[in-house]
Amino acid sequence: MSEELELVRGSDNPFEDVGLPDADTKLIKADLAAEIVGILRERHLTGAAAAKLVGIQTADISRIRNADVSRFTIDRLVHILNRLNRHVEMRVTVKAVPGEHPAPSLT
Repeated sequence: MSEELELVRGSDNPFEDVGLPDADTKLIKADLAAEIVGILRERHLTGAAAAKLVGIQTADISRIRNADVSRFTIDRLVHILNRLNRHVEMRVTVKAVPGEHPAPSLT
C-alpha cells in the first residue's frame, strides 16, 4: 500500500501555518522563551534560582520552560533576557497581507 504524500512547504512561522491569530507575536514570544530556556539549561539554573536572579516568580519560570507564554508580553520576555545578561536585537520587516489593499495615502 503506497500512498502519495503531498509535500507542503510552510512559512517561517508555524503559528501562521496553522492559522492562529497574532501569529507574529506568538513566534516572537516563542523565540524569546526558547532563548531564555537555553540560558537556564546552559547555566544549570533551577526554577527558584532563575526566578531570584531575574526578579520574577518561580511559577513564571515554569511557565516559560513549558512554553506557556500567553501571560507574558514581548517586553517582559526581553527584560528577563536582559536580566540574564543578554542584549536583544530585533529587525522588523513590514509586509502587506496577501489579498489586502494598501492603505490610502494621507497626502
